[in-house]
Amino acid sequence: MKINFDEIEKQKLPNFKGGEGRMIARIFDDGCGRIMKNTLEPGCSIGMHAHENDAEVIYILSGYGKVVSDNGEETLETGDCHYCAKGKSHSLINNGEEDMVFFATVF
Repeated sequence: MKINFDEIEKQKLPNFKGGEGRMIARIFDDGCGRIMKNTLEPGCSIGMHAHENDAEVIYILSGYGKVVSDNGEETLETGDCHYCAKGKSHSLINNGEEDMVFFATVF
């Protein structure tokens, strides 16, 4: 099944999960999982949150930032992938100077 994110309406989500600024999201949700193409502008973040009943994969398409998780802090840049397992917590921060664009899949 092809998903065209350009055809999905943008959602502007302020202070997502308690983070700073806003996340711009295009979300495909089939009721079982979500696939999202998201943008964090410079200085914006997704707040620390737990994945109690699901897991998440984040793949950085462009930009630079960091993830803070139960395992510590890691730098993320274009081409990097972050995995947050079920039962773990994480936060994503754009501390770069350009937009961070990424795919996120929650399943």
